[in-house]
Amino acid sequence: MAGHSKWANIQHRKGRQDAARSKLFSKLAKEITVAAKMGDPDPDKNPRLRLAVREARANSVPKDVIERAIKKSQGGDAESYDEIRYEGYGPNGVAIIVEAMTDNRNRTASSVRSIFTKNGGNLGETGSVSFMFERKGEIFYPQSVGDLEHVFEAALEAGAEDVEETDDGYLIITADTDLASVSGALEESLGEPESAKLVWRPTTTTEVGLEDMQKLMKLLEALEDDDDVQNVYSNFEASDEVMNQLT
Repeated sequence: MAGHSKWANIQHRKGRQDAARSKLFSKLAKEITVAAKMGDPDPDKNPRLRLAVREARANSVPKDVIERAIKKSQGGDAESYDEIRYEGYGPNGVAIIVEAMTDNRNRTASSVRSIFTKNGGNLGETGSVSFMFERKGEIFYPQSVGDLEHVFEAALEAGAEDVEETDDGYLIITADTDLASVSGALEESLGEPESAKLVWRPTTTTEVGLEDMQKLMKLLEALEDDDDVQNVYSNFEASDEVMNQLT
């Protein structure tokens, strides 16, 4: 029975991973469709689409899924999505920004509000927390691309604002309007990045203890699990001790 229980647990975990992967593919494909519909279906002529396709490839989205998403945008019956930003607070006043794409604003607003309420948060008005964030571009390269000095020089020459060294690579920061041009310039000097996307980076952070962190993670996971939600950003800060105790 112990062996069976272990196998069942592994299968359950794999099922969750597969479901998360499928959901990620769906969200990336939606971004590709919207980007292609708003501009040119040729990634070389459409910066937003080019970045969306690059992000999809970085997450191992199959080529045929990417091609179908682009083709879907050109049909006369193509679905129309609205891009909406929600802002609110989580446990201990942590600021949260939610980006969604939806074909039904009422459904999405109701769902996001319900998730906040059920998980100890509060949905606020537009602008209620975004002043605590900056809209920036982030380009990621693995360590194998070279040392920090090499990457830093290439980034500055390409027009980036800064470079942050992480445990597994380099995060190159750009102004939001410069993401496509900097990414293109870096591709010539460093090769294709693992990812290049627009994000909300917090300018102020909120310290969170273990109990609030556990509640916050449930809220963030519930938001990310919603089919209409594309991205979730927050300004929490937690110690290594707290992060290691999360269950």
